[in-house]
Amino acid sequence: MTDIADKLDKAYEGKPLSELPDAPVAALQGVSESDAEQLEKAFGIRTIRDLGNNKYFRWAQAINQLAE
Repeated sequence: MTDIADKLDKAYEGKPLSELPDAPVAALQGVSESDAEQLEKAFGIRTIRDLGNNKYFRWAQAINQLAE
């Protein structure tokens, strides 16, 4: 999990992968509590799972991949 650990806040680096989808989005390195609040306000995103399943983020990812 070393390749995943460097993408996480220190408090979540040692957590099992199975627990990470339900971790708050602020568990991702670079996402502040303020950022997390804005994501929740704008898109209803509270967890890493919510972020990964958000239709707008998925659409943006698909558009980027198709454009490559």
